[in-house]
Amino acid sequence: MSMSERKTIDLEQGWDLIQKGITKLKNNLEGLSEEQLSSEDSMMLYTTTYNMCTQRPTNDFSRQLYDKFWESLEEYILSTVLPAFREKHDELMLRELVKRWANLKIMVRRLSHFSHYLHRFFIPTNSLQPLTVVGFTRFRELVYKEINVKVRDAVISLIDQEREGEQIDRVLLKNVLDIFVEIGMGKMDCYENDFEAAMLKDTASYYSRKASNWILEHSFPDYIAKAAECVKQEKERVTHYLHSSSEPKLLEICSQHLVSYKRGYNIMDGIFLVLPILMVLPVLLQR
Repeated sequence: MSMSERKTIDLEQGWDLIQKGITKLKNNLEGLSEEQLSSEDSMMLYTTTYNMCTQRPTNDFSRQLYDKFWESLEEYILSTVLPAFREKHDELMLRELVKRWANLKIMVRRLSHFSHYLHRFFIPTNSLQPLTVVGFTRFRELVYKEINVKVRDAVISLIDQEREGEQIDRVLLKNVLDIFVEIGMGKMDCYENDFEAAMLKDTASYYSRKASNWILEHSFPDYIAKAAECVKQEKERVTHYLHSSSEPKLLEICSQHLVSYKRGYNIMDGIFLVLPILMVLPVLLQR
């Protein structure tokens, strides 16, 4: 069917059809309905958007549809995502964040599919942000900036609990910290500035306290064994949930607060302390 033979779809009529599909998607994500968008639904939304963007210039609604998709994402974040964090703390808040971030990625992926024509032609031609970038940016501005300090503190608290020998949900921490990385959209600023800096400061304080106590309570060989175990555990944390870029920074802290004996054992032990430390340090940091 040629453009001249197609029935013109006006903005209100077309957006009403698209919005019904978006509402069905939202309800499914929120668990309000088990009815999912069928392949026929998806094709209808794709076709409707395509037709509304390729009508005669006076009825080309590309810009209006882009704005409405943008607004629907923001409305979803403000009305559904942000309120979900109220009254949630600690692990419940972390689990909610993982859930909401996963749902948002599904939402922007599906909307990007519906609006494929916009993404292929209209958006690049007009130097606009793809809906994926719009969704991530608005989540960062409206949700992440409000909760990231509480999230950071909850994660650091769990790390300290693990250091004290408690069992924690490492998969949960991995998923949360992946969000700090992903939300930077190619940059590490959120992970480094909003999480890592505080985590490293807490780590330094933690091991400074431990070193002060262990020096008083344990013999030199026992202290070295404890320091070696701490280094091993910190490297495991990088393997399980911290970003790999954190490893050298953590090992540097271990070097400063566990292996350097500025407050060390009785100086009368002299060379019997200095030489073992010099030999043990590179071993600890390479394990």
